[in-house]
Amino acid sequence: MPAKKSVRKAKFAIGQVVQHRVHSFRGVIFDVDPVFANTEEWWLSIPEDRRPRKNQPYYHLLAENAETEYIAYVSEQNLLADKTGQPLRHPQVRELFKKRPRGAAYRALFLQLH
Repeated sequence: MPAKKSVRKAKFAIGQVVQHRVHSFRGVIFDVDPVFANTEEWWLSIPEDRRPRKNQPYYHLLAENAETEYIAYVSEQNLLADKTGQPLRHPQVRELFKKRPRGAAYRALFLQLH
């Protein structure tokens, strides 16, 4: 019988603002993969000494740093909750999320609440 893969519950939620533990960027989560779901080529492009584990949640972010806005794919081990309370300037935030009160999570326009 094959061994079961352990899947942890995601620590962060869609609409939550997070920052990278090492690199200077922050972003809002718009999707979560329960385990690594990118290409092997992408994973191998990360230096081995900094390569994250595959068996953890990975987050899709509308990300930004001081220079630009982009989409990022980040392992849970490399994220921290953002404590700044500052809004994001990424242009797609307005397309996917409802404006938030200062410091609160963004509310996804693409999710229906039941």
